[in-house]
Amino acid sequence: MESIRYSARRFAQVLGMTPQELARAESSHALELEHAGMPVPAPGKPALYGVADLAAARTQLGKLPARRLMRRQLFLNFKGGTGKTSVSTSYAFRLAEMGHRVLVIDLDSQGHASKCLGVAGEESTATLFDAIIKKQPLKEVIVPTGMPGLDLVPSNLSMSTIDLSLMPLAAREFRLRNALKEVENQYDYVVLDAPPSFGLLNLNALMAANDLFVPVLADFLSFHGLKLLFETVQSLEEDLEHVLDHIFIVINAYNATYKIAKEAREALEKHYPDFLLKQVIRQCTKFAQSSSEGIPIFAYDSESKGAEDIQSVLDEVVGRIGEPVKLKLA
Repeated sequence: MESIRYSARRFAQVLGMTPQELARAESSHALELEHAGMPVPAPGKPALYGVADLAAARTQLGKLPARRLMRRQLFLNFKGGTGKTSVSTSYAFRLAEMGHRVLVIDLDSQGHASKCLGVAGEESTATLFDAIIKKQPLKEVIVPTGMPGLDLVPSNLSMSTIDLSLMPLAAREFRLRNALKEVENQYDYVVLDAPPSFGLLNLNALMAANDLFVPVLADFLSFHGLKLLFETVQSLEEDLEHVLDHIFIVINAYNATYKIAKEAREALEKHYPDFLLKQVIRQCTKFAQSSSEGIPIFAYDSESKGAEDIQSVLDEVVGRIGEPVKLKLA
């Protein structure tokens, strides 16, 4: 993440400014920015900014967003191959890029979310297993990603036995929710990336979540997985009295030129009108390319279709859950 560089135009765009406004701000705040470590380019020379510069600029220029009570958002689909991890990590990165404090929790023993954020999970000495089974403080498990404001609970193969380890424990469904209480004042968002299965770990994730994101492909095989997932959510409401605030179904890798994709989208609109997001994420090869580089799509190609669509999804979601209430900084 430290290797990410922004052009002056993109840097200004991320800060919600025009390049001219950024230049004026740099001129009037030159001393403060220099002390903060930001590059102050010589006249006529283009500047390249890093992620640390972005954090410094937000602080110096008063561009930090309002803080919110920690919102826990789970990305889950019992069907695999829906591109869930690419979507969740790109969504989380964009929130951090916008100045929010974000924690990503990788729940999959394959560690794909960790890899997408440039962290080698297999080299991590601790995972969520240590926090909810061995009761190690969660803050000791969290690692930085290199992007200011974006932290990670990594995953590796040590997570593969977590369901068995949870089975004999008391209050086993609430272990994750309780662990998150330790850091509830440190983050605005917690993004949980779950494996495509149902077990005690994913039950923990559902019980901890405020919002559920269900990435689906525009094909009819997605319907079976959705039916099972909604039945599971309903049983949680009845048996464990946990009601999710929102469920967002988002169509991923959508190609409008395919007849089957259009028909599947129409079917989703018919059967799940209250949950289906209007914004789709179009088919985009840049997701795979950015994942192979260990950086989210916004850092790989901010002008790609995928980046545009993730931003639109984020905007639609914020419109539904509401803007954050202004809180005092911790």
